[in-house]
Amino acid sequence: MSTRLRSSSGRERQQRDADAAPGVTRIAAVQMASGPNIEGNLNEAARLIAMAVEQGAKLVALPEYFAIMGLRDHDKVALREKEGKGPIQEFLSATAKRHKIWLAGGSVPLESSVANKVRNSCMVYDDKGRLAARYDKIHLFGFEMGSERYSEERTIEPGKNVVTVDTPFGRLGLSVCYDLRFPELYRAMKDVDIILVPSAFTETTGKAHWETLIRARAIENLAYVLAPAQGGYHVNGRETHGDSMIVDPWGVVLDRLPRGSGVVVAGVNLTHLKRLRLSLPALTHRTIHRC
Repeated sequence: MSTRLRSSSGRERQQRDADAAPGVTRIAAVQMASGPNIEGNLNEAARLIAMAVEQGAKLVALPEYFAIMGLRDHDKVALREKEGKGPIQEFLSATAKRHKIWLAGGSVPLESSVANKVRNSCMVYDDKGRLAARYDKIHLFGFEMGSERYSEERTIEPGKNVVTVDTPFGRLGLSVCYDLRFPELYRAMKDVDIILVPSAFTETTGKAHWETLIRARAIENLAYVLAPAQGGYHVNGRETHGDSMIVDPWGVVLDRLPRGSGVVVAGVNLTHLKRLRLSLPALTHRTIHRC
């Protein structure tokens, strides 16, 4: 794996200066290419989280399946955890507390009501290491094209609830990967400031749609989008698209990492967000509402 090194270009220096302005909070998306070994994945996540913290990030998000990308779909079922117990959740809690950051574990395999399935759960911890929110992925990926076949419903029980959480950096709306294709989910969040989309998009679908969907969700909701992704080749033969990015409410990509292991960091400015919503009050112009 290669970790991106930042250059000291004039544009990046200007961005860092802007991020350091009053009222701006730096947030980070971690990109990984996780494998079947939980301990190895957690060690890599710890290294990358530390990199983000060194760059001033107060909110750090890990990708979907950051702790386990098994050789087989059912591997995650064998390693599922009860809420509040298990090495993955202990890692997230301890790491958030140690660095005094808010930390989002893109997805954790948790026990479900079905014996041979898991809940694919995004877990958010506050800077004291306490669980602040849990979101169970609602929309389950299914895809068939040539030799590629995916069916998450075989191993995942879908969630039902829209989840947001108030943080010191604004209201955070939670989603996972395939949810990105369903804009009604984000409309249901209401007044969300930052949309979280931890993902493991395939290279096929990611190349075609990832950036377009991420920027669309930012623009239509006038919100920041924090999108950490799996990016690279995995031991199980899968290739994920990567291109982790942070996008502002105007649809501008503030930072991105096309491939490999690393972090992207950018500033969230809620004053800027509110100014844009006043200039373009599209959210108040809605005339069609879901019943």
